[in-house]
Amino acid sequence: MSEKLRCAILDDYQRVALSLADWSSLQERVEVRSQDQHLEDLDSLRDCQILVAMRERTRFDAATLQRLPNLKLLVTTGMRNAAIDLPAARALGITVCGTASASEPPVELTWALLLALARGIVPENTALQAGGAWQSTLGADLHGAQLGLLGLGKIGSRVAQIGLAFGMKVAAWSQNLKPETAEALGVEPKQSKEQLLQTSDFVSLHLVLSERTRGLLGRQELALLKPTAYLINTSRAGLVDQTALREALQAGQLAGAGVDVFEQEPLPLNDPMRSLPNLLATPHLGYVTRRNYLRYYQDAVENIQAYLNGTPIRLI
Repeated sequence: MSEKLRCAILDDYQRVALSLADWSSLQERVEVRSQDQHLEDLDSLRDCQILVAMRERTRFDAATLQRLPNLKLLVTTGMRNAAIDLPAARALGITVCGTASASEPPVELTWALLLALARGIVPENTALQAGGAWQSTLGADLHGAQLGLLGLGKIGSRVAQIGLAFGMKVAAWSQNLKPETAEALGVEPKQSKEQLLQTSDFVSLHLVLSERTRGLLGRQELALLKPTAYLINTSRAGLVDQTALREALQAGQLAGAGVDVFEQEPLPLNDPMRSLPNLLATPHLGYVTRRNYLRYYQDAVENIQAYLNGTPIRLI
């Protein structure tokens, strides 16, 4: 019997990957192991022919791929992963496949953060459990307020629909936004991001990170926000200048921010973003739901089976 191929599932923080799909269907040909801690150094994976990566948690640049001499199949959850150097993978003969991914979970988390900020849920709950003050915050109203969306694609448009259901005025801007697209959704298209920022009570980002959108919000842009405004980012950290955001929050330049994404993940223990009282931060939970994980890992097993049969699927 030939030696089994080795497969590692990366960043399985919740230790659920092996229970959410039927990996036993691969057991005759593949030995599967799960990594529940983030690996900065991938040298321990040099023996692996197959890797399953969770979103963009692990960077696979050309240098990293070259240090994995046995790697033949790289499966990423989702059908897009900016952390993988695809040309380098192709040059090294590494097949890259993706999985299906639902857009609803990040929409729901966006609203969880927005609502929690608007009504002071975290400080009020903390005070209640600790026997502190009975009511210490004054909630921000959603009805009649303006929700400004930077990006009105698949996720942004869903966020817009919920905003409208709350009775909010919803506006949007992006470099490629067509006015008729926004108007068909009942959303007001703004002529510039500056106009959107100046007039919105809540601003939420829903853009793909690219060279064009990196640093979209810097000091000048954040200074345009109302001091009573809230910023929500469940998209990508690179859209916002992180130093500028930290300084704006420390100075009370805006009421608060809800952030699910960071330049370095996991966020270092000494990072000042961990201790800002007006920042509601979550550890990149946007896509972390049971249904999404079921889809990710079941598709990953199918991808591996198809590759072993010589007919790879969901190629990126």
